[in-house]
Amino acid sequence: MEAIGYSCDEVEEISDIDASVGAVENLLGYSFKQKKLLEEALTHSSCAASASYQRLEFVGDAALGLAVSNFVYLHYPGVDPGRLSLLRAANISTEKLARVAVRHRLYKYVRHNVAVLDEKVSEFVRAVQEEGELEIYGGLVKAPKILADIVESVAAALYVDCNFDLHFTWKIFRHLLEPIVMLNDLEQQPQPVTMLFQLCQKDGNLADISYRRKDEKTFATVTVNGEFIASASSEQREMAKLLAAKAALEKLSHRSCNPLKDTIFNQLNMDGEIEEAKQKLYEVCGKKKWPKPNYKILKEDGFAHQKRFTCSVEIEISIGILVMEGKEKPRVKEAENSAASEMLFGLKNSNYV
Repeated sequence: MEAIGYSCDEVEEISDIDASVGAVENLLGYSFKQKKLLEEALTHSSCAASASYQRLEFVGDAALGLAVSNFVYLHYPGVDPGRLSLLRAANISTEKLARVAVRHRLYKYVRHNVAVLDEKVSEFVRAVQEEGELEIYGGLVKAPKILADIVESVAAALYVDCNFDLHFTWKIFRHLLEPIVMLNDLEQQPQPVTMLFQLCQKDGNLADISYRRKDEKTFATVTVNGEFIASASSEQREMAKLLAAKAALEKLSHRSCNPLKDTIFNQLNMDGEIEEAKQKLYEVCGKKKWPKPNYKILKEDGFAHQKRFTCSVEIEISIGILVMEGKEKPRVKEAENSAASEMLFGLKNSNYV
């Protein structure tokens, strides 16, 4: 596996950067009037003696975003803004642009002085090479930001060199972004956020995604019924949301395969209630490190020899206190078991067991 770029302390630095500029020009099919722009686009900030790509990256991020927005807007005249936003996010995300850098081996041409970048990029390159299809929402290894930065910086260098002509920039640069993520691609790979909310709604659960901004990143956190499930971060808010939803779906899928469910719900009585539910609820609370269940008699009707009881059970979990009421029974023990059965079914529907 080739290491990313080369060190800016090497003796052959000038000839190397000249070769890199020439290679990228060949890749683009465009000859720069201001070759220093492309040199800058291929220089990491760790090379203190040279201007880095940071300013160009800033311009490239905006230019690519607008160019892709124009493209999807014109290509899909009847599509609503929400789906257009998803298309744009999928085509300019760190994950997408990093794969562009890998596909065209742009990482070979970057000057830097940070050895750990080589390891991160090499790990990501290996992961991408094993991907079998277009990966819209990110793969097993998180994309190193430097790879997306390279693509944005080279795009910006082109944009500035052609006197900020966005149409011309898109015409020259578009082939690097192929395959463009289209609407049918999004439909073939269901959107994780949509899947998450549909899954939770189906099971009677409440999903929520919250956000916080730190430095240049947005952190998205997924909770279900107030319980933390997963979080992720990205430079783009939409991609942070997508990655967090994807992680949450993965975690929730493991919960659905919980073998504890089989031992709890495999024996039901004639009333459709769980056999020995009171003992099973006690065991669940112990395994989850919740306080012991608390039972109360809610109603007591009938004469002494024909009394009927209705009980409730209360348990305290991470999101608060849950209370369930059982069916009317001739004995207190049976009424408590009925309440415990209702609680266990409620916990199952909320994916707590």
